[in-house]
Amino acid sequence: MPLYDVALKSFGSGLLNEAEQHCLQALSTTPAHADSLHLLGVIYAATNRLDSGVELIGQAIRNDPTNPDYFSNLGTLLQRQGRFDEAFKSYHLALELNPDFVIVWIKLRDLLTKQDRFDEALVTYGRAAALDAQNAGVFCNIGGCLCKLKKAEEAIPWFRKAAELHTGNVKAHIGLGVALIDLDRFDEALAHLERAREIEPDSTEALSNLGVVLINLERFDEALSVLDRALTISPNSAIAFSKRSLVLLRLGRLSEALAASDRAIALNPEYAEAHHSRARCLDAMLAVEEASSSFRNALDLDPHNEVAHWHFALNRLRAGDFKPGWIESEWRWKCKGRGMALRHRTFAQPLWLGREPIEGKTLLLHNDQGLGDAMQFCRYAQLAAASGARVILEVDPPLRDLCGTLEGVSEIIVQGETLPAFDYHCPLFSLPLAFDTRLDTIPSTVPYLSTPGNVRDWQAWFGPVKRPRVGLVWAGNPKHGNDHNRSIALETLLPLLDVEAQFVSVQKDPRPGDAAVLRTRGNVLDAGPELKSFSDSAALLSHIDLLITVDTSMAHLAGALGRPAWVLLPRVPDWRWLLDRNDSPWYPSLRLFRQTDAATWPPVVQLVKQTLQTMIAG
Repeated sequence: MPLYDVALKSFGSGLLNEAEQHCLQALSTTPAHADSLHLLGVIYAATNRLDSGVELIGQAIRNDPTNPDYFSNLGTLLQRQGRFDEAFKSYHLALELNPDFVIVWIKLRDLLTKQDRFDEALVTYGRAAALDAQNAGVFCNIGGCLCKLKKAEEAIPWFRKAAELHTGNVKAHIGLGVALIDLDRFDEALAHLERAREIEPDSTEALSNLGVVLINLERFDEALSVLDRALTISPNSAIAFSKRSLVLLRLGRLSEALAASDRAIALNPEYAEAHHSRARCLDAMLAVEEASSSFRNALDLDPHNEVAHWHFALNRLRAGDFKPGWIESEWRWKCKGRGMALRHRTFAQPLWLGREPIEGKTLLLHNDQGLGDAMQFCRYAQLAAASGARVILEVDPPLRDLCGTLEGVSEIIVQGETLPAFDYHCPLFSLPLAFDTRLDTIPSTVPYLSTPGNVRDWQAWFGPVKRPRVGLVWAGNPKHGNDHNRSIALETLLPLLDVEAQFVSVQKDPRPGDAAVLRTRGNVLDAGPELKSFSDSAALLSHIDLLITVDTSMAHLAGALGRPAWVLLPRVPDWRWLLDRNDSPWYPSLRLFRQTDAATWPPVVQLVKQTLQTMIAG
């Protein structure tokens, strides 16, 4: 048997030393034997002698430049050395010799993926899939590339194909779970990640992503248990520590959450998500500038992380650092499927962000977020009109009549109605950016909204004035992402009812427990069932002396109408209420009452009660 064949047989049996000796013997008699040079180069690579391996395979190629295997393995060695451009060239030379060389297409994809060139990697995967239609691994990799390209919806069919080809393919089920998480389809994601855990109980990747799903389903204790299991299996998993940080954050265990993110960073300083989770912990601790630094670290490592950009925007806005805040907030449009309740509109007309002159142009303003945001930012219609634009304002149906009182608006349109012709458009939340708003340039002239005509006569409903009237709103939309922090149980507000005032519930659709408490309080007028629109609410506010509310759209309504209101805020407030102040530059008629470090409501309610007693006595 020729010495090369003996060497090849030894290599195939894992006898690397023997294979090396046989190759050297073969080359001593035939120094230019390309196959022997190539095999010896591969052996050297397997024993971490990469420089020698590259040199030997290079000699083999010079002696026989027609063998695609040589170029394939040379590319692998070059890639291991970090010589990516040379590796890329070597793979392409292999494919010129054999366009159907599946393994090279896969190697090329791996190289492109490592360089974050996912669009190109996707092409190589597509070629590999066409050549090997039964390769579940290739389908998983296509799905992975699509997820990296933020195309989770397109990724799902590829992961499903992989799972159909091989029902026990744990990567297919993890991939489906990750894609469905990106689309906020958490119940479906849960099923696939549970299946992945069944297939491979010790998969840290499956457990970590299962933890993410359970966090989003607000099953925090289960999420913590799953992530602790992941860390038992892989105690040095930066990913699991980072996800654990998010659970502890939602549980309010802030010091532990920060420690978990710090541990993740210590394990992998280049892990952007760990810096992101650390920033969120610091934000929750109101260490806003330190949080800002961590957000910047996360974005330096992953400049395209849209959720980190959005959280950074909120950090800067809450700190009153508006210029970067408004710029970063434009990343919200890329957060689709990440818990963002945005209405992303597509128009043929260009987006206006203040760069082009709009004098003589028609500008469409449209709401992209909640009703409170619409009431806060519709004020900018007056600035747009003062710039010479004809302003069309598109609003949600409940706001039509109310926003019809806004000066500067030429035409009001309800969402869903046919739009008239216009030249530019701008979402309401982008208007502060368009007008380069700073703290000292907030357009705060109020009222800018007023009560529409033809509304209910609330004076007749109230009857004679006997005591000061105080409205109460204690809860917002339960679907709001921060509702667990901003809403209060009515029972918590009951100490206020000892004050000598006529209390009026302005709460729409109280939750069952609150409704039961309200029924027992005969000294509280319940206006909630009578409120059919924001116009009704606006008219009601003109007949009460003070509104006491949590952070809901009613706070914005009172502020826009210039009516007095006290707003009860959680320890970490929404960005618009800023920090460490009891007034609002957006709404001069509002007074803010904040939770202290204890992050509980009874001290806030007690302060409100004392202040209310003093006001009434005065």
